[in-house]
Amino acid sequence: QVQLVESGGGLVQAGGSLRLSCAASGRTFRNYAMGWFRQTPGKEREFVAATSWSGDVTYYADSVEGRFTISKNNALNTAYLQMDSLKPEDTAVYVCALGRSGPSIVVKTGIDSWGRGTQVTVSS
Repeated sequence: QVQLVESGGGLVQAGGSLRLSCAASGRTFRNYAMGWFRQTPGKEREFVAATSWSGDVTYYADSVEGRFTISKNNALNTAYLQMDSLKPEDTAVYVCALGRSGPSIVVKTGIDSWGRGTQVTVSS
């Protein structure tokens, strides 16, 4: 019922930056958390970042800590992922997720909706 649409992916050279957006539409609860995962062919979907409904509590994978920043604008029903100091190993399809809490998104046990993903390619 809730649809998530990502945007902002593209091609960037190593060391560059991108900002991804995830817009939620349709039926949503007022209190919801959002997060980001990434998918590489042949691998399981990997947790990247998540934020609480308020946006005040955030969670990051060790691989992106200090380089990526997640934020959320509830008025726009939109989450963002600011990606700095990008590395070739960050190349993946980045997928947005919506759930009831940040921790439930981190461990992939409480996710209600997934987006279709946006491709991020980092060249060396």
